[in-house]
Amino acid sequence: MWKRLKFYCNPNDGRYEDLAKGNLYLNIFRDFTAGLIVATMAIPLAMGFAIASGLKPEQGIIGGAVAALVGALFGGSKYQVYGPTAAFIPILAGLMATYHSHALLVLASIIAGVILIGFGVGRLGRIVALVPHSIVVGFTIGIAVVIALSQVGEVFGFEHKLGYDFMDKVHGIYEQIGTINWYSVVIAFVTFGIIKTCIKISPFIPGPIIALGVAVLVSTFILQEKGLVLIKDRYGDIPTNLLKFTLPAIPELTSKVILDLAYFAFAIVFVSGVESLLCSRMADRLAENKGTPYHPDKELWAQGWVQIVVPLLNGFPHTGALARTAANIKVGAISPLAGIFKCVLKLLMAYFLAKFLGTVPMACIGGVLLYVSTAMVKPAEVMQVLGHNRFHIFLMVWTAVMVVATDFLIGVLSATFLYAILFKFCDSKLNSATGDSGTSGGQSHLAEVN
Repeated sequence: MWKRLKFYCNPNDGRYEDLAKGNLYLNIFRDFTAGLIVATMAIPLAMGFAIASGLKPEQGIIGGAVAALVGALFGGSKYQVYGPTAAFIPILAGLMATYHSHALLVLASIIAGVILIGFGVGRLGRIVALVPHSIVVGFTIGIAVVIALSQVGEVFGFEHKLGYDFMDKVHGIYEQIGTINWYSVVIAFVTFGIIKTCIKISPFIPGPIIALGVAVLVSTFILQEKGLVLIKDRYGDIPTNLLKFTLPAIPELTSKVILDLAYFAFAIVFVSGVESLLCSRMADRLAENKGTPYHPDKELWAQGWVQIVVPLLNGFPHTGALARTAANIKVGAISPLAGIFKCVLKLLMAYFLAKFLGTVPMACIGGVLLYVSTAMVKPAEVMQVLGHNRFHIFLMVWTAVMVVATDFLIGVLSATFLYAILFKFCDSKLNSATGDSGTSGGQSHLAEVN
């Protein structure tokens, strides 16, 4: 146990081995360049995720920076970049909509962090592999739909914010459909188009920051009198003193509060575990890592500390970010040093661009998140499930529908329960009929991201 803890607490654990291969200074510069590009991409995403979660935009900026530092120092992957992710949005938005308390979010996140640390110390990193691929894909599709729906109000420029629940959103859209601000729609879809085009041209082009710049120019000099809502109109100016220590709050412990705390803590643990280990595994494959492989138990250990430290410093739960990790690898990162550079450079850019960030239209943030929601659904993953068997197709569809219609926990737990009681009958029977070995016998796997 002592040796394990020593290994977990040691930042220099073999993940920096590739820096010594070839020219050291050139390798450090490669990590610096990767950190700069990812930091530039991450600022608008972090603001968008924070806003969609019911928090302030600056909380996404500081949270992503601190998470990148903690993860780079103590994580289990050479390449993984930590930050706010879309899968957390419905969970955090639900807590903030119910309690309007960042301090309570800090408490739920700390509880989750302690559990994740325990999982890491107990070497339970492989437990996430028990979640079937079809449920992970269905969960991702459901979350993507939830995020897209949550941004309808920003894209259409509605005056009144939409409700949190699915039916509340539908009702709100119906009530305000006649008040659409078409200039907001244009801003949102121009943002979407710029990001998508830049990503297709080259991962070196920071599409989100270019889209923000274009949106600010258009809203300031062309559409200034067209009723566009800016970030500063809703949240005030972006402060330059981002660090703010927030202690957890312990509310009056009614049965509802206890159940809600358990729910949110479990949700944070689940998303952290699945997404960080999925991301680490994808990163090793994408980078064709021939050296030290990712360490799933050390990854859970780092995730625990991320969920404790980041919310205390004015952030919220973060985890390994698939898109930013992929970009980190594609632009040349070879060690966790890129994540450390990302932290420093992101904070410096946010400090000097604070006034500029406050003038970004909310419709632009909606466009960024629309792109995120569409990019979450990977056709290759869906086709993998469709090519498996009818039982796993059902699990994928069930999970996606339940996540949208109810919430994250009901969707995932109900699908997992159905899998647990039916796989011996449905999975093995269908596999034998189709000749597909798939997850027969319950040997499931994490989603493979191409």
